Amino acid sequence: MGKAEGQVTSRKEVIMSLGEEFSGWRKIFLPIHAFELKKCLSMSLLLFCIIFIYTLLRNLKDTLVVSKAICSGAEVLGFLKLYCVTPSALLATILFVKLANILEREKLFYVIVMFFLSFFMIFGFVLYPLHDVLHFSKDTILSLQSDYPRLHWIIPIIGNWSFSLFYILTELWGNVVLCALFWQFANEITSPKDSKRFYPSFIMIGQTGQLIAGIVAMFCANFAKVCVGGGGQPPPPNSDVFNTNLLLQTIAVFAVGMIALGIYRWVNRNVLTDPKLYKPRPKSNKNKLKLSIAESFKYIIKSSYLLMIAVMLIAYGISINLIEAVWKGQLNELCPNPNDYNIWMGHLSIFTGIVTVTSAIIANKLFQKYSWKVMALITPIILIITSILFYGLIMYKNSFGTEIHIMGCSILFMAVLVGSIQNSLTKGSKYVLFDSTKQMAYIPLASELKVKGQAAVEILAERTGKSGGAFIQSTLLLIAGSGIKLSDLVSVLGTIIVIIMMFWITSVLGLSKQFEKLTAERGNSK
Repeated sequence: MGKAEGQVTSRKEVIMSLGEEFSGWRKIFLPIHAFELKKCLSMSLLLFCIIFIYTLLRNLKDTLVVSKAICSGAEVLGFLKLYCVTPSALLATILFVKLANILEREKLFYVIVMFFLSFFMIFGFVLYPLHDVLHFSKDTILSLQSDYPRLHWIIPIIGNWSFSLFYILTELWGNVVLCALFWQFANEITSPKDSKRFYPSFIMIGQTGQLIAGIVAMFCANFAKVCVGGGGQPPPPNSDVFNTNLLLQTIAVFAVGMIALGIYRWVNRNVLTDPKLYKPRPKSNKNKLKLSIAESFKYIIKSSYLLMIAVMLIAYGISINLIEAVWKGQLNELCPNPNDYNIWMGHLSIFTGIVTVTSAIIANKLFQKYSWKVMALITPIILIITSILFYGLIMYKNSFGTEIHIMGCSILFMAVLVGSIQNSLTKGSKYVLFDSTKQMAYIPLASELKVKGQAAVEILAERTGKSGGAFIQSTLLLIAGSGIKLSDLVSVLGTIIVIIMMFWITSVLGLSKQFEKLTAERGNSK
């Protein structure tokens, strides 16, 4: 018996050491050995739960701030992201590091996730039902906007403070729970060699959470109409259907959050205790890499290679923010009812989930057939073509009014539809193609440049990209003055996006030459 076990263990070790090639559907969908399934599937399901929650919350936060908040609109998003989310993210990073020094990894996950889940439950069952009492009245906000016209879009953020807080904490869920807690945990328990097989499966299964969340959001929104209306009748004109919808989605968030905690506990008890699946890495006495923003900037400036990667990241962050904010404003014009707005966002999540999962499935074949340059150019090309169509429709609407129809549909509906397609295609290609080519670009770099360079780019470029679009929006609105909407500024925004796209595409073309050269040199040196 002992000999048989030894033979099995030996065979597994041989398989792992040789890196057995998978064929057929296994190579495309699940290049995982049978004994690795419990690790791969449990981590994929954990990511599924986190993305599911993030998608529901993201749709709700936009509905609250853009559609439900008094005297608000898509124009407040830039101010929220720049003046509220960015400093909150920096504060959250500091608190995260302090908690990580105090608590063990497992306890840290439980504490942070429970904090978020508790807030969202309090919001759904206490803060939102009392928002009419807790927030500024409409007359107060209008009076302040009249007295301080330059602060026209900032006053609703303060006046509808609980909605703004919900928006901020939803953004932090993505930063802290998804990016920090999950991916740090995944990187810690997965070797670099295994990550090439595991991570595509994580992403492919995990991103279905976005699709399922869209279905759940639509179900909750439609079910809320039935509950409030009663007996199959439409809800009364002044009823708050969205209140019921929000409660249902809040319960779904909490339930899936508890499942995520259970999965995390199961992984710690059943996966990390299996020596075949997890071998703790020896702790290094060296200090962990820590780069300040100033140090990151200096590091990037010294390398044209890193600078071009940074430009790609910044360009994506700015352009998607500029386009998305205008689209949300048009969606609010088309669907002024918060519940209808949320239903459309559910449709968008479903379509984006389908695009992302489909892209993840075919990505391996595409990367085998086409060069890095071609794959890296797909996202900016999709973005610039769809943004031209979207902005063109907005400009046409501004010139000739909303009564114009195209193929039997109003110009407003067509603009929102094209913007939705743009959003889904761009984000789907970003999650799979853009992120993959970005990670591939670091591979041929020397060890020190790879580690420090990647850290520098992620620290500086990610923050600049996210806040850059918000800065442009808020600055233009401050200059334009009271009452001006983002849709009135599409000619300016369109020009800015074209310029950004030129920098993005130029960086891809320049980076591809250096990437191919470094890859060839690395291959010859082996």
